[in-house]
Amino acid sequence: MMSTAVILMNLGTPAEPTAPAVRSFLRDFLSDPRVVEIPRPLWLAILHGLVLPFRPRRIAPAYGEIWNRSADGAPVEGSPLLYYTRRQAELLQEFLSDQRPDITVTHAVTYGKPRLESVIEGLRRQGFESFIVFPLYPQYSATTTAAIYDQVAQIFHSNRDIPDITLVRDYYRHPLYIRALANSVREHWEKRGAAEKLLLSFHGIPTANIKKGDPYYQQCRETAAHLASELGLREDRWQISFQSRFGKAQWLQPYTDKTLIDWGQSGIASVDVICPAFAADCLETLEEISVENRANFLNAGGKDYRYIPALNLRPDHLEALAAIVEDRLPAGEERSPQDLK
Repeated sequence: MMSTAVILMNLGTPAEPTAPAVRSFLRDFLSDPRVVEIPRPLWLAILHGLVLPFRPRRIAPAYGEIWNRSADGAPVEGSPLLYYTRRQAELLQEFLSDQRPDITVTHAVTYGKPRLESVIEGLRRQGFESFIVFPLYPQYSATTTAAIYDQVAQIFHSNRDIPDITLVRDYYRHPLYIRALANSVREHWEKRGAAEKLLLSFHGIPTANIKKGDPYYQQCRETAAHLASELGLREDRWQISFQSRFGKAQWLQPYTDKTLIDWGQSGIASVDVICPAFAADCLETLEEISVENRANFLNAGGKDYRYIPALNLRPDHLEALAAIVEDRLPAGEERSPQDLK
């Protein structure tokens, strides 16, 4: 039986919450043409002349605020995103090990460390010739998942003997992923009661990307519709929005921050916010959503703001990841989603 390595992937993180480490991470991240698609000479001048000299000093304190901290305040080790990605790999390994001892699960990041190239090199030295590269982005975008396709192509572009490689493109409407999201909302409501509104905040991308053919916006809308249906929500109880815009270009709307301000000013007293595009809590959820946008809503007149954490290490999340892996295994006994319950 061929041994398969599953590599869970997320975006990446600075090595530490300092301006030099943030600068190194941003240089790597924002230099990728998949991430910023404006003409290269213009963008590189902006990046090195305006962004890298100043932005790292501004956002390093925000990384410091979330370092070693989870959404519920419990301690984690270092960067929450890297911690959760590593633990997801470890727990998925345990989840699959009884039925599939031929599978090894590990993790990598697109930017920073551990880099995909070094992880694959190490696995090939151990004799692995079958890989499932699993970006933890439920919704596909050229700015995220396609960047991983690029890295895989670059890693093997000069190899004559290419291993068996499978990439998970998306899982935005997988029933176990939707169920895990719905369960997290229901459990939150059981503890605190349901707010007047549920806001589904997805990471934004420039509107121009959608016009060029990126399917991300439509996939976000489908995820939101499936989740609302699973929860039995009326249309007036929930809304989709987009966060984390950067620069002056128009990004996907409605914007999360403006939506929350409008809701607070219009008399909506309570809101629950969930971020279905994030498989692990990180700066964009723990600081931007849980801190910045909480202030936006409360300062605009809102009374009660609750962030529902990312799926992180939930058992039903791991069930969903396991089912997606099983669907893509090249050989061996396969299990149905019912077997994973």
